[in-house]
Amino acid sequence: MAGFTGASRLGDAVGNAQARAIVQRALPGVINSPLFIQLRSLTLDEAVALPFVAALADDELEALWRQLADVDAGEPAPVVEPEPIQPNLGYEPDTVARGSARVRVPHTAERWGVAEIVLDGPRHGNPFVDVELTGTFRSGEATIEVGGFYDGDGRYLLRFMPPHAGPWRFVTASTARSLDGISGQFEAVDAGPGNHGPVRVADVFHFAYEDGARYLPIGTTAYAWTHQPQELQEKTLRTLDTAGFTKMRMCVFPKAYLFNANEPELYPFEGEPLGDWDFTRFNPAFFRQLERRIQDLAARGIETDLILFHAYDRWGFSDMGAAADDRYVQYVVRRLSAYRSVWWSLANEYDLLRSKTTDDWERFAGIIQHNDPVGHLTSIHNCFGFYDYSRPWITHCSVQRVDVYRTAENTDAWREQWGKPVVIDECAYEGDIDQGWGNITGEEMTRRFWEGAVRGGYVGHGETYLNDREELWWSKGGELVGESPARIRFLAQLTAEAPNGVLNPLRGDWDAPWGGAGDEYRIVYFGFNRPSYRDVVAKRGIRYRVDVIDTWNMTIETLPGTFEGSFRVPLPARQYMAVRLVAC
Repeated sequence: MAGFTGASRLGDAVGNAQARAIVQRALPGVINSPLFIQLRSLTLDEAVALPFVAALADDELEALWRQLADVDAGEPAPVVEPEPIQPNLGYEPDTVARGSARVRVPHTAERWGVAEIVLDGPRHGNPFVDVELTGTFRSGEATIEVGGFYDGDGRYLLRFMPPHAGPWRFVTASTARSLDGISGQFEAVDAGPGNHGPVRVADVFHFAYEDGARYLPIGTTAYAWTHQPQELQEKTLRTLDTAGFTKMRMCVFPKAYLFNANEPELYPFEGEPLGDWDFTRFNPAFFRQLERRIQDLAARGIETDLILFHAYDRWGFSDMGAAADDRYVQYVVRRLSAYRSVWWSLANEYDLLRSKTTDDWERFAGIIQHNDPVGHLTSIHNCFGFYDYSRPWITHCSVQRVDVYRTAENTDAWREQWGKPVVIDECAYEGDIDQGWGNITGEEMTRRFWEGAVRGGYVGHGETYLNDREELWWSKGGELVGESPARIRFLAQLTAEAPNGVLNPLRGDWDAPWGGAGDEYRIVYFGFNRPSYRDVVAKRGIRYRVDVIDTWNMTIETLPGTFEGSFRVPLPARQYMAVRLVAC
């Protein structure tokens, strides 16, 4: 008889009733973890060493291994990885005329808008995997290939974002004869009001829309807001109408974690909740709702930072296998890449997805690049160790706190290390739950925003105030009750007033960081310190207007006169003050 050892997989152990009972008694934090589906691939040695599992005493650990060794493990269950499914070249017989499907083409589409080509085609078999469809769009010397997708009920779609105005022609190619060789044309007109195009990296460390207008990523997080009842989704949108945020981090998949026990109304695949999913058949209704909410955000000037994978999963979406993962990534990118307001985040806390390796993430990035002709902003988010943000497909650093207290203070160092924009998408959350990441004050959230801003980066907001409904903004959306959003809007206004609309780190004092735009525009931030005055040494030959800024009370007091060289600025001995020097 071969018993279980530390080298045995956790998934094999919990599949044995006797071994599961032993592991449950010794490691309840593992069995009850919201990450359990991800943890199944670990060895028992690795499971025992998990940082969130209470450490066992030496005698307890010896007893665990002794008890497991007495259980007949049998043969380990083989890991069977399904093969990728290739399109069916004989999906339609030769009797079907090529290009015979009905096609609907828009007469016009905006530059940086969505030109949607609808083809009414066959529905037998499984068109999600049986049929491959692409469209080649041409205008002048530009040639762009777009991947199509099946939208259910015999509808196939090609979505194209025209990069410039003018006439565009297209022709399809497909493994389904009726969809192959269909051509058409439409006119791309100039972008309308509020349409600035997709966001790009600008000036190395910052962002701008395609038309050159400055973009400031004032982000917030509501991971699972699109998986809530419609009434709560509408409440979230009403909150965003006045909140001032310009970016929303959110997940494609639903989330299972603290204060997230409800089931969503829709799922991304056909099948039964908590049962067997058919990962070869997508649920178009799920994705149509996601698209509608992306458009709702865009109408409010909010970019969607869309998270493709996460570990907080009880449905099996985090561990579908490589073939299903690849198929899912391709489907999502083909459906959504024509929306100008989308960013790709490969994962929230990628290093908690234990079943995936760096090779997997790199493969997903390749699928995105191949299927996204727009070239949307793309990154990946960490929990513990950083991903290699020097990878060429990564446009900006999407990072989490590295310390309970200090994170934004590292912004300038990370800029120098990676040479890319630094977006601290999770610096902790304003709230009052029992987790250290979710109970900082509004003052502390605001301070972290300022610390990141004067160092040339962008900090993200989140809120986790507990209520009887367990509707915490950070996951479900709803209403904001915290104090930081108004102060974050105030910071955004001040940033927009800087030359070129951005702040870069300047040479700081030993106890306070300076940021701004060279000698012409400088801001020093004092954080939780509270000086009663500050002796400033500025460049001679430049006269400055001096503003005393109360970042919490959102006031600006301009001192009388102008100043040059060395001078003293009186301060109120309060925390969260800043001084701004503006060349006259």
